[in-house]
Amino acid sequence: MLCIISPARPSQEPSAERSLKQSGNAKPLYRESAHSAEERGALFDYAFEAAPIGVALVSPSGKIIKVNGSLATMLARARDDLTDVPFGHITHPDDLETDLNLFDDVLGGKRDGYRLDKRYLRPDNSVVEAFLTVTAMRKPSGEVARLLAMIEDVTEARRIERQLLERATQLELAMEAVRGGFWHMDLQTKSFETSDRLARYIGGPHAGRMELNAYLPNVHPDDHPAANLTPLLEGEVDKSVAEYRLRTTEGERWMRCDRRLLRDAQGTPFRIIGVVIDFTEEHLRRVELEVTADTDVLTGLFNRRGLQKKFDRMSKEKHRWCSRSISMASRRSTTAWVMPPATRC
Repeated sequence: MLCIISPARPSQEPSAERSLKQSGNAKPLYRESAHSAEERGALFDYAFEAAPIGVALVSPSGKIIKVNGSLATMLARARDDLTDVPFGHITHPDDLETDLNLFDDVLGGKRDGYRLDKRYLRPDNSVVEAFLTVTAMRKPSGEVARLLAMIEDVTEARRIERQLLERATQLELAMEAVRGGFWHMDLQTKSFETSDRLARYIGGPHAGRMELNAYLPNVHPDDHPAANLTPLLEGEVDKSVAEYRLRTTEGERWMRCDRRLLRDAQGTPFRIIGVVIDFTEEHLRRVELEVTADTDVLTGLFNRRGLQKKFDRMSKEKHRWCSRSISMASRRSTTAWVMPPATRC
C-alpha cells in the first residue's frame, strides 16, 4: 500500500492559542493547581485537628470561625458553643483590652501577629492561663482574611512557678532571721556561685556573688576535708551535712552546710544546692557539754570517757599521718625507701 502524506498547511489560528493546544498543558496545569490547593487544604485541616494545643480561626471582626478539639476541651465547651462567638466573650476581662489593641494593630497593618500571656474563662468561671500566638493570614492585597490563633494551656506550669516563688520567698524570709545564705554548683559546667546574702556575710555589704575560688579561701584549712563535695559529685549520696569554720564579717564562725544533690527525670545529677547557716553559739554549747562529760567534776581531769575519746583521736591522727607518709613514698623515685620502725603504722 502506498501512503501519500501531503505537506501540512500553515494554521490560521493565533500563535498563542496554537501553542496552548499543541502543548496540551492548559487543563493539566489547572488540574495540578487545584490538586495542589486541595492537598494543602487537607494538610492544614489535619494539622488543625491533630494539634495538641488549642487552635482557632478568627475572622477580622473578632468572631471565632472554627476551633479544634483541643481548644474545646481546654475551655470545657462544645465546638458549636464557641463558633461565631467573639473571642472577647471567653477572655478574662483584665486581659481583654491588651488583646484587642494588639488585634487592631494586626488589622491596621502595624504587625503581622503577636504573642500574649492571656487568661480564658470556662463556663463555670474558672480560669485557664494560656500563652497565645496570633498570626494574620492576608490576601494578596494585604487585607487580613483570617487570623490563626494558637493557644497553649500553661495553667499547671504557672501554678508550679507561683508555688516555687512562694517557697523561695518563705525561705528568704526565714534566712533573714539567721546568718548565712545559699550556694549552688552546676554539674554540667562545674560552676559554683553563692547567693548575694552569703557573699555579703563573708565579704561585707558591697561584696558580689562568689565563685568557688573566692569562697574556699574563707573556709578554715583544717576543715577543707569536711567541706569536700566528692561523694555528692560522684552521686554516691544525695544529701549530706558539713560543719566547718568560715571567715566572715563577724570573724571566724562555725557554719552548718546542708548539701543536696538534684537529679533530672532520668536520674542524672545536674546540680548541688547548699544552705549555709551560722551555728557558732550552738557549736560552743555542744563543745562545753562534751568537755563537761569528758572530765571529772572535782579534779577537772579526763575521766574514762574522755581518755577513750582522746586515745581515739590520737589513733586517727596517727593513721592519717601514716597514710600521707605512704602516699609520699609512692610518689618518690624507685629508690628503696624504708620507714623507721618507730613510725610504721
